[in-house]
Amino acid sequence: MNSRTIQKLRHKFILISTLTYFLVMIFIGTFINLSYSFLTHSQIRKTLDYILENEGEIEYGSPDNMQGEWTGYEAGLLPESGTASGGSSAKEINRERVRSLTHSDAGGSILNEFSPNFRYTGRFFVATFSENGELSELKSTHIDEFAVHEEELLAEAAYRQNSRYGRFGYYCYEKGVISNGETMVVVLSCANQLRANERILRITVLICVAGMLVTLLLVCIFSHRVIKPEIENVKRQKQFITNASHELKTPLAVIRANTEIEEMMNGESEWTQSTMRQIDRLDGLVQNLVMISRAAEREDRSIMTEIDVSKNVEESVNPYRSLAQQDKKELIIEIAQGIRMVADESKIRQLTTLLVDNAFKYCDDEGKIRVSLDSLRKGKTVRLVVGNTFSKGANIDYSRFFERFYREDESHNVDKGGYGIGLSIAESICQQYGGSISVSWKNGEIAFTCILT
Repeated sequence: MNSRTIQKLRHKFILISTLTYFLVMIFIGTFINLSYSFLTHSQIRKTLDYILENEGEIEYGSPDNMQGEWTGYEAGLLPESGTASGGSSAKEINRERVRSLTHSDAGGSILNEFSPNFRYTGRFFVATFSENGELSELKSTHIDEFAVHEEELLAEAAYRQNSRYGRFGYYCYEKGVISNGETMVVVLSCANQLRANERILRITVLICVAGMLVTLLLVCIFSHRVIKPEIENVKRQKQFITNASHELKTPLAVIRANTEIEEMMNGESEWTQSTMRQIDRLDGLVQNLVMISRAAEREDRSIMTEIDVSKNVEESVNPYRSLAQQDKKELIIEIAQGIRMVADESKIRQLTTLLVDNAFKYCDDEGKIRVSLDSLRKGKTVRLVVGNTFSKGANIDYSRFFERFYREDESHNVDKGGYGIGLSIAESICQQYGGSISVSWKNGEIAFTCILT
């Protein structure tokens, strides 16, 4: 895993963490808002039921009585300065009456839900309709924010609705049949409650957005600290590969020289030839390790130039024509002309050579190798596809093909040559240009698709 891959994992972690937090906040915010909205509408319905049950006749108490000695007039309380008949104090009687009002057997707190204050804060009007649907009576003594004709229009609109409960903007209504057989419509102003719902929704959204931004900032800071040791470790690994490769060259050169002298003095033998083959193999492995280390480094695009990708790919594939004839294989080249991009010529040639060489190694006998090049997204993206016939590719784990030193048991074996790192190098080159490489198998043909931007 190189530093670029670690950075990609970091970005994915930041994205997933922020998205997870956002979804959790959305869930909590939705639950809070739905719960509050449910309670609000439940209270509104209770209020509408209460007004309809009383057929709109809500008695007013005197504000003077409410503020003077008789503060409990509407609840039927006695002045505490006096003494009730039977020897009980007024305070004890009041306490018992308050208890009975706030814990009624009829279902709930009458005093808390419809206290005397409701008579001054609840704004509503009622309209009565005869059996033939004509407006027979309109009472608007509890509200003064409408003109008479507006109240009539609103009441008639509510009456024509199919549902018993409904809403027009900040006004909720309920209709039902009263004792005289006529239909009464109650229209209640719910602006305070409904606006409170809207305020809570806006606050929830602001908290979610602010929390997401703070979470994103914190995750970015802490994730950078978390991956910093891993990036340093990757750098040390690159340094080790470079140093080890350099140090291995000297003993390999000495062994090669000693073996050549041995052959000059005593002639070639089975043992000296085996030693030379292993020296060549180790030398190739060292070179590939250095190539991997360099391939993982991101190139500076500012010093690269615009190149003709079509020409570079064609020149890289042409030398394989003779090899195809020798191996009795068909080489199909489909290269669109005039494709250009900012890149390093050597990298494009190396990528093409690696994939074509791999295709020849693992192509079926007398099979086909196909190389195609075209552009996507109006020339902004280059697609290179190298495929070959591969009849034994039905049950292979292709996701591991880009692992270094990986060999599939039946096809990727030592007899084919190579070190199992060519595709890993190809992947690094594609990543350098902000692209990707993928492998697919269909109808007996395997194809490697490279996307370069």
